[in-house]
Amino acid sequence: MATVPELVSVPTPASSLSPLTDSHGRRITDLRVSITDRCNYKCVYCRTGQSGAQYSELSTADYLRLIRCFVSLGIEKVRLTGGEPLLRRDLPHIVHELASWRTPSGEPLDIAITTNGHLLESLAEPLKAAGLTRITVSMDAVDPATFERITRVPGSHSAVLAGIRAAQRAGFHPVKINCVLLRGFNDDQVEAFAEFARSEDVIVRFIEFMPLEEDRLWTPEVVVPLREIVERIGKIYPLRPLTPNTSSETARRYGFADNRGEIGIIAPVTQAFCGACSRIRLTSDGKIRTCLFSHFEHDLHAVMRRGAGDSELLDFIVRAADAKEARHHIGEPGFLKPSRSMVHIGG
Repeated sequence: MATVPELVSVPTPASSLSPLTDSHGRRITDLRVSITDRCNYKCVYCRTGQSGAQYSELSTADYLRLIRCFVSLGIEKVRLTGGEPLLRRDLPHIVHELASWRTPSGEPLDIAITTNGHLLESLAEPLKAAGLTRITVSMDAVDPATFERITRVPGSHSAVLAGIRAAQRAGFHPVKINCVLLRGFNDDQVEAFAEFARSEDVIVRFIEFMPLEEDRLWTPEVVVPLREIVERIGKIYPLRPLTPNTSSETARRYGFADNRGEIGIIAPVTQAFCGACSRIRLTSDGKIRTCLFSHFEHDLHAVMRRGAGDSELLDFIVRAADAKEARHHIGEPGFLKPSRSMVHIGG
């Protein structure tokens, strides 16, 4: 495994530091880190296809130092995203380093990845060996032709399916599948995904389309709401509500009545969950975003580049978290989309 430059002045997680909270009393325990702005897909609802990466990425040592600062403040879950995180050749090493850390309470970090799955077949076992806890694969159609129309990459459906199965063989259970639904585009895949969840033994999570796309095509009419998804699946496979795994869980969980699997629905548009939000984000170029829809970014990496010590970095993170927005304002008069699209923020 490749070596990484020695980390300089990395804080050790300590229970003496106060847990990270915002001004609304929410405990911040989940960190999502985009480790690259590059992506090997050009999904039509995500990218225009006219440009690729727009933001820089940091060195391995810089990412690890910044993440360790967050862990010192009580972060318990770290999700590595992109862009497409599997494009980082040092990804297994990053995971290996994170897996050796402990939270202030002495527990191992929960380390997850969101990937498009295209490169997962060859990387599933190395990532499991490195200490990765969970994998989520973005997959927006079961039908191969529809899927490749979305990704604009020939052969992508077979590659992703092979990656999902490789992850299962490597011991990742359950593998979660995220599907963003757009009315008139891929909403005919709802029932097929219910069958896919059962036949492939995965948890499919449908996500309401949010105004975070690169070419700004969002309208309320494009959103396929939670209620409709439940009703449609319920006609072929009766569903029963399941209790949340945690109070801050984003997905509404439903089990099939015959106990053969589970689906989830993430409904930020029609049933927002901002009140229990425990997440904070770090972009590929080292900026803190306290909400997907933030209009202001906190440049943590710039503070580090100026030679800040760990205490200054920790103070900066605490102040940024304290300014976290109470909620988003999707669909309200005067709503403004953020300057970055989802692919440039990190899922």
